[in-house]
This record gives sequence, structure tokens and C-alpha cells, in this order.
Amino acid sequence: MVKGSGIHSSPDELLVEYQHVRFRIGDVVQHALFGYRGVIVDVDPAHQGDDGWGREPAAGSGPWYHVLVHARNHATYVAERHLHLDGTEDPVMHRLLARYFKGFKDGLYLLRGELH
Repeated sequence: MVKGSGIHSSPDELLVEYQHVRFRIGDVVQHALFGYRGVIVDVDPAHQGDDGWGREPAAGSGPWYHVLVHARNHATYVAERHLHLDGTEDPVMHRLLARYFKGFKDGLYLLRGELH
């Protein structure tokens, strides 16, 4: 995972830190303004970019999501307020999917190591 994976946090710290996120890793989402689809690969409870990053103020706009963009070779970093669930249950096509996920079931990507 990327920055928000909480590798060094205890499970209790992670529970408090991530209790206010709307989406989870593996959710297929769509950008409300630009319309692209993608899959969430990581979550940051607050903006983790530098102060000059992006065109909008980051303070108070968390959580932020790392999203692999469908049919492209890049990922984006998007504030929660710009995303909604895709709802199509169609898979995302991206060359890095296998790095994060072991499969796709019922519209959700299954993380490597999860037992389902």
C-alpha cells in the first residue's frame, strides 16, 4: 500500500483514524466532475500532498483516496467529496491491479491476503 496503509499503527489507532471514511480499499468509484472510474487502493485520513499540490486547498478536505484510473496507466489522488460509488459492478482495467488485489467479486476488489 501507499502512505495511508497504517503499517506502523495499532489496530485501535486505525479504527479511530479511519472511522469517518465513506469508501474502502477495493471500492470502484467514479469522479463526480471528471467522470472517470477507478478502484481505491489506499486511503489517507487527511491530505498527504505538499502545500503546492493540486489546485484546491487541502486543509479540512479529507479523507483522500489513491485511485487506479480505469483504462489508463496512472493513479490519482482525490478528495472524498469528489467521489461516489460507481454502481455498475463492472471491473476496472489497470496494469497494477494484481499488485493490490487477488480478485473481483460482486463489484468489489478483494485485497491480497483477505480471506473471502
